[in-house]
Amino acid sequence: MNPASLPARHLTPITAYIGVGSNLADPVHQVTSALDSLGSFPGTRLIARSHLYRSPPFGHPDQPDFINAVAHIETALDPETLLSELLRLEQAHGRVRLFANGPRTLDLDILMYGTECLQNAHLTLPHPRLAQRSFVLLPWLDVAPETLVIPGQGTIARLLSNCPGPMALPL
Repeated sequence: MNPASLPARHLTPITAYIGVGSNLADPVHQVTSALDSLGSFPGTRLIARSHLYRSPPFGHPDQPDFINAVAHIETALDPETLLSELLRLEQAHGRVRLFANGPRTLDLDILMYGTECLQNAHLTLPHPRLAQRSFVLLPWLDVAPETLVIPGQGTIARLLSNCPGPMALPL
């Protein structure tokens, strides 16, 4: 295939990190199934997956606890196309968006895409609220070096040391 015919892809794979969470319909299965599926995206390879973590619900406390993980991938997809693939996977898992921070079968977020900083109507990179979420930072440390710098925010380890709220717990 001619690389010029791939406008939504990079010629060199980009390292990205994906947050994965679920609190409905057998959350452990939802998360592990989603992690398995990430490597099936076009031009994408799953490099590593974190352990699973349990965390209390964020925003709306009257719902089940969440199961969370982080995946390290390499992808030739651009950020918007990667987001489209993630949304498609959420829908395949029965995701329905009733309200923000509500219960869900699957939630997939691009945490970081290379060193890219981006903000548009559909996507903000790095993820804008990751510094307040131990359920993202703890599993992220499983698949990334403590010294990884999140553009404009610092290292994962430093963010975790200042993270407010209850800590996620490993399963």
